[in-house]
This record gives sequence, structure tokens and C-alpha cells, in this order.
Amino acid sequence: MLSASLLVLVGAFAGGLASGLTGFGTGMTALPIWLVGLTPALASPLVVICSLIGQFQTLPAIWHAIEWRRCLPFIAGGLAGVPFGAYLLPYISINAFRIAIGILLIVYCGLALAGTVRLRVNAGDGAADGLVGFGGGILGGLSGLSGPLPTIWAGLRGWGKDERRAILQAYTTAVLCFAFVAQCFAGIITTEVGWLVLVALPGTVLGSWIGRRAYNRLDNAKFEKAVLTVLFVSGLLLLAGGIAPLL
Repeated sequence: MLSASLLVLVGAFAGGLASGLTGFGTGMTALPIWLVGLTPALASPLVVICSLIGQFQTLPAIWHAIEWRRCLPFIAGGLAGVPFGAYLLPYISINAFRIAIGILLIVYCGLALAGTVRLRVNAGDGAADGLVGFGGGILGGLSGLSGPLPTIWAGLRGWGKDERRAILQAYTTAVLCFAFVAQCFAGIITTEVGWLVLVALPGTVLGSWIGRRAYNRLDNAKFEKAVLTVLFVSGLLLLAGGIAPLL
């Protein structure tokens, strides 16, 4: 029991650190750690609740930068995409899905970090943002990975760190609240999950606090590298998690 509790605490700290630093990434960082000792039925709602804790902890500091007119297309698209992704879940191999997304993140972020890729998208409006949000919602419904697609899109658009974080946090928080309500109605939030949340709480809060403090010290270029690094590591974890059951 002690080892399981330590695993939950370590995963919570890693997820909180990623979320506090970049505004997303709790699930991508913590889930591979938690799945070592927890079943998906316990790890999935734990991701949602700890992600919300981290988001609500850091949201007040970025609230001033949120422009709801710009966030709404992402949010509307994301909320529409989540149930569609959940519908596709029985028809898609999750391992193959994780491998594909992992390879995509590794290749794109690896090239971007190396300076090989310098793409910028200047065209596009609210409809394009809504479509990206919808794609992120589908990925969220499939495996809880709602963040990578809007994050990459924000980077391609060349948005500054406060602008990017404000949009991503508003989007992520809305999608997570929707997921939490859905899980409550589905009976997934159990007493055992509640106890795991209490174990994870100190790690989530401390990690989010440290990550947020680090965020304040980053300029736009360093923030871009931090986001790409989180996505790159997440890609490695996704690839490893997809391959492991096949070995």
C-alpha cells in the first residue's frame, strides 16, 4: 500500500509540475506513472480530478489574459468532440492510437526543438480554432489527450506565452469539467478514487505551485521550449505505453 501511495504521489507531483509550468499536461505526465500500479478505471478519474485541481490553482494568475471571444471556438469545438471520441473508442485500438500520437509528438517536437521546423500559420479564424478544438475533444474522448493538438496549433500561430496559456487553460478547464460531470453520472467517481485524490493532493498542489513559479521566469522563447519538451517527453511515454503491451 505504501508503494502504491508513493507512486500516486510521485505521479501527482510530476503532473502538477507540468500543468503549473505549461497550463496542460497533467494526464500525459502522470497517467503513465499511475498505470504502473493502478487500473485504468482508477487512473482515469484521478487524472481528471487532479488536472482540475491544478487548473483551478493556477487559473486566477492567468485570468486577466483570458479573452472569452477567442476561447469560445476552442471550448465549443472541444465539448462537441469529446462524446464523438468516446463513441469511437470501441472501434479503435488504443495501443495503436497511443503509438501513432507518440510518434507524431516525438517527430514534430524533436524537429522543433532542434530548430529544423519553423512553421507559422497566419491564416485561419474562429472556425479554424473551433476545428482544432473539436479535434482535441475527439482525442480527449478517446484517451484523455485533449491538450496536444490545440497546443501545437497555438505554437504554429506564434502566440505569446500569456495569450497561449490563457486560451489553453480556459479550453482545458472546460473540457475537464465536462469530463468530470460525465464520470460522475457514469458512477466512475468512487470512494476509492476519493482516497487516491487525498493521497495525490499534496503532490498536485506542490507541483503546480513550483511549475507556476517557474513559468513566471520564462520569456516567450523559453516557454516555447518548455511546452515542446513536455510534449516530446509525453510522446516518448505514449509510445512506450503503446508498445509495452505488445511485447
